Amino acid sequence: MPDNLLLSQIGRRVKDRRTSMGWTLKDIAKRSGVSTRFLSDVEAGKGNISVVRLANVARALDVELTSLMPSDEKQATTVTLVGLRGAGKSTIGKALAKHLDVPFVELDALIEKESNLSLAELFSLHGEGYYRRLAYDVVLKLFARDEPMVLSTGGSIVTDPETWHLLKRRSHTVWLKAKPEDHWKRVLGQGDTRPMANRTSAMTELRSILSLRSPLYSEAAQTIDTSSARVSAAVKAIASALEARKAMRGD
Repeated sequence: MPDNLLLSQIGRRVKDRRTSMGWTLKDIAKRSGVSTRFLSDVEAGKGNISVVRLANVARALDVELTSLMPSDEKQATTVTLVGLRGAGKSTIGKALAKHLDVPFVELDALIEKESNLSLAELFSLHGEGYYRRLAYDVVLKLFARDEPMVLSTGGSIVTDPETWHLLKRRSHTVWLKAKPEDHWKRVLGQGDTRPMANRTSAMTELRSILSLRSPLYSEAAQTIDTSSARVSAAVKAIASALEARKAMRGD
């Protein structure tokens, strides 16, 4: 990789992390011991930072050093599944992972493990902002492993611009799309009545959320309509898209 491209990618990752956390250059300079002027050069892709100083910046950003380093273009492929609850992320995700012989990973389960809290407790105690920061951190750590996987995400992940941008840039994103009625029936079929308990407007709210998020979901590299496609057909379609992607990259 050319030096200028390497520095540019490092700089972009430093800036993405800093801005996603709401920190200023002065904040990171104080925490890392690296001057604001040099940090500015680093983010612009002009600062030839040493590994030791980059490690200090990584600690200041509260991430692993490897998360700031660019991956090779032939990095391990991650398939990220997005969509509302009941879209089929777990069912299709597990079948796809088995087909590809890679691990199936649920992001929310990792977030619960990282925080030692259930999602309900996490939101109640710390709010959505904390969930978003934690989700971004967990995704960074997953990509730092550079291991293939099928990643199932929470329905709201696309509403966080930083995390959604990271997922689109570093993985093959797939929107599992379904009709509101199918989302509803599948969630009920899983034995979860919370979304509609004592709420006559639940279906209206579901339609509204789907309508608001559809433009974001549609930014995914691939869309699978799970209201019409069987699990086996969905798996085949995603696997075929991965093969086409590899062919284009010359892997």
